[in-house]
Amino acid sequence: VQLQASGGGLVQPGGSLRLSCAASGRTFSSGTVGWFRQAPEKEREFVAAMRLPDRNTFYEASVKGRFTLSRDNAKKTVFLQLNGLKVEDTATYYCAYAIPNYIASALRDDSRYEYWGQGTLVTVSS
Repeated sequence: VQLQASGGGLVQPGGSLRLSCAASGRTFSSGTVGWFRQAPEKEREFVAAMRLPDRNTFYEASVKGRFTLSRDNAKKTVFLQLNGLKVEDTATYYCAYAIPNYIASALRDDSRYEYWGQGTLVTVSS
């Protein structure tokens, strides 16, 4: 599986971006897609995840209500809509894919994901 993340950029506080995670190499009908981010000098952290078969979504507390996951089956792409961006959202965002359909307690663990995209930088600044 190859993942291509895109959509990052520079945006002012309160602005919006849509990140894309496009997959190739296998069908995208099962498994778990996760988004993680890493700010400079900080650990990588969980942002959001979608369990593909049932489309259940899970969000880290600080982004819930501002970020939204969606999916385009035909394009094998998962989108992460970022609204109400804050300076503290500045980070490189990574999408990742895991073959298992993880339960909520497992999908926040980045070590459980087998495939990773290259990252896309989101900078929130005035």
